[in-house]
Amino acid sequence: MKSVTIAAAVSWAALTCAPAISLADKVDLGKREYDANCAVCHGPKGKGDGPYAGMGEKRVSDLTVLAKNNGGVFPMARVYDVIDGEQEVKAHGPREMPIWGVDYKIKAAEYYIDVPYDAESYVRARILALAEYLYRLQQK
Repeated sequence: MKSVTIAAAVSWAALTCAPAISLADKVDLGKREYDANCAVCHGPKGKGDGPYAGMGEKRVSDLTVLAKNNGGVFPMARVYDVIDGEQEVKAHGPREMPIWGVDYKIKAAEYYIDVPYDAESYVRARILALAEYLYRLQQK
């Protein structure tokens, strides 16, 4: 009984004395997606100056001016559609940017191979995290 009391006291002390997790310790899913999939072309700060920026026929977009170029309003739905890639705009010509929606569906299928899951929810969560990160990159 004495060992149970001591264990409980130690556990309580550890929980109450442990420092709170700061925001800096949390995973930034949007930044993680951006760094893994976008920075190579759009650059680490979204300015369109990544190491692969000059390899395509078109100039890589500066993602920090999306809101500025849209009357000061971040075009969330448009950004989502461009990242998802399922709704190609033929007037824009051939698509050079990868279609991440399809890539995310493949990754979900590989990750959840033996577990029922909702592929659309998986894709939506990743795209929304990335779009929200792009919102944070906007020039003030």
